[in-house]
Amino acid sequence: MYKQDDYSIKSSVNFYFKTSEIRDISFNTFLPEFNKINSKRSKLTMEKEGENNLKFYIESNDITAFRASINEIITFGKIFENIIDIIQ
Repeated sequence: MYKQDDYSIKSSVNFYFKTSEIRDISFNTFLPEFNKINSKRSKLTMEKEGENNLKFYIESNDITAFRASINEIITFGKIFENIIDIIQ
């Protein structure tokens, strides 16, 4: 039988934007949420990559925590997508 600390999950998610300005707005919008998302079971980091990319790194101790982190990224992406649609 395995113990929960015998493995971990590491992944990344990339968002690609048309301009670096939109990428920077997205980055600054999501930054305050980071304090609420990280937990003992999952760590989420974000960095600007290249000219127009935003990359999320996920490190989780179990699949449930990993799924929660992915859901946070997807929810954020959908909210930001809706905001962009409104302001354009």
